[in-house]
Amino acid sequence: MSDKTPNTGSRRNLLLAAAGLGAAGLGATLAWRGQKPATPVLNPAEQAFWAASFERVSATPAAAQPAELLAAASLRGKPLLVNFWATWCAPCVKELPELNQFQQEFKSQGWQVLGLAVDAVGPVREFLQKMPLDFSLAMAGSAGTTLTRTLGNAQGGLPFSVVFNPAGQLVWTKVGVTNLEELRQLAGTIKAG
Repeated sequence: MSDKTPNTGSRRNLLLAAAGLGAAGLGATLAWRGQKPATPVLNPAEQAFWAASFERVSATPAAAQPAELLAAASLRGKPLLVNFWATWCAPCVKELPELNQFQQEFKSQGWQVLGLAVDAVGPVREFLQKMPLDFSLAMAGSAGTTLTRTLGNAQGGLPFSVVFNPAGQLVWTKVGVTNLEELRQLAGTIKAG
């Protein structure tokens, strides 16, 4: 009579090997999921924006102090709405209260708003005395027109708005007036980080 019972030692070794391979596969999967994706490569326009610095502006000048610079790179890591505007641009002035409301509503969700004035410091300060704004403001000056073209505004028109995602990529542009509802919908499509 022959023994047809399989070798229990071989079966045990196969089961242990299978369990080991399964555990290794699970460990590799968990490790892979835990890794953060590589930092995306930014295009030249995005790189130029993040390398730029702008002179901060407020309603009251800082007496006898050098201008405070705002490095765009300091804003990276959260969604950023940048609005290029000027005091002499009626559509720009019209949308500023809605941009301000957007900042108030979405700041707690990680959103930032930056107004870059394509203007002179004096008129911007006078304007801010009449209409204070809650978001960061800085001067883009005449170089702002070149920057807007680099970011996709071929005509150089104002107002011009762009949105960068937390990774620093340009994900939305608009020439012309934005409105609060449009910005709310946009905020719903971009993760805050």
